[in-house]
Amino acid sequence: MDFELNDIQKSVQQTFKDFVDNRVMQQAAAIDENAEFPMQLFKEVGELGFFGMRYPEEAGGTNMDILSYCLAVIELSRGSMSLAAAVTMQSLMATYFLYRFGDEEVRGHFDAAMRGEEIGGICMTEPNAGSDLFAIQTNALVKEDHFLLSGQKTWVTSAPVANFFTVLAKTDNHDKLSIFFVPTTLEGVVVGKKIDKLGACGSVTSEVSFDNVKVPKNYLLGEIGGGTKCLMEILAEIRIMTAALSIGVATAAFEAALQYAKEREQFGKPIGKFQAIKMKFADMEVQLQTAKHYVFYAAYLSDNDLPRHKESMTAKLYASECANNICDQASRVLASYGYANEYPLQRYLRDARFTLIGGGTSEILKTNIGRELGL
Repeated sequence: MDFELNDIQKSVQQTFKDFVDNRVMQQAAAIDENAEFPMQLFKEVGELGFFGMRYPEEAGGTNMDILSYCLAVIELSRGSMSLAAAVTMQSLMATYFLYRFGDEEVRGHFDAAMRGEEIGGICMTEPNAGSDLFAIQTNALVKEDHFLLSGQKTWVTSAPVANFFTVLAKTDNHDKLSIFFVPTTLEGVVVGKKIDKLGACGSVTSEVSFDNVKVPKNYLLGEIGGGTKCLMEILAEIRIMTAALSIGVATAAFEAALQYAKEREQFGKPIGKFQAIKMKFADMEVQLQTAKHYVFYAAYLSDNDLPRHKESMTAKLYASECANNICDQASRVLASYGYANEYPLQRYLRDARFTLIGGGTSEILKTNIGRELGL
């Protein structure tokens, strides 16, 4: 494995670094405080080509490798987890099945989403079905020329501003999951209450209900009962992407605390000169660099079509746990100021919790990794 980034990867990294430094950083606090979807920045991310990075050129994308994608994700989450969560959902889970299975009509919505003109969300989680997807109760009755979709979903990212959803549901003649394209304009689609969250507040999240929604037959994405298999196609990528989100927010917290430690003086010298603080930063640096290299390794495996099921889980588990620890330790460097809303550390600390959930909780991942080891 070559640890040196190539010219294209360096260019992607610099492009998104400049965008974050010049456009996102100044707005990140307001996005969080107002808990409003960052629509303008969302569109600007689309203009940078982010939504098409993982799709081929013939589909309107740029066919970038997952390492380049991760570099962009790291920079975006360094600037604002709210923005990063919204755009990564758009770039992968919300649009992938439209690309894979959509007919000409559905692909029109995919094309609009690639340009940032439409916003999509994925409806998986239900009040009684989280990690256990087979507990999903949302059902699509098979009719002569349509499906009749009914059920309740929750924790749907971007739901209040979405133009369409990809929905996982069971059908009346199949216990396995199927995937449906569901525009929000269809009668019976109801976006419910907005969920007030601890962090990533600008990545607006809501409940969604489907009350006997007539879904045209051509809105079935793939085969009946093929949803779980299709989801597995991108599961490793989802976990690697979540790990990259973790690296970004951890980097932001580390850099903010490091700057503070160099400027804040106590007892006649910068606090960074004290051994206790140096040791905190040494621990954070080791964790951050280890997590980053493992995420890049998992991305390398994915880019080269090598087995990465266990490695993607390991990357997500380690990176998300490290991010939460780094944000906590960075906040402690600032002491009381780490508790103040005036400083961004409190936002990083709250946002980092998001990474513990997306892509599988730590407990689920540990269970699965143990199973991979034959236990």
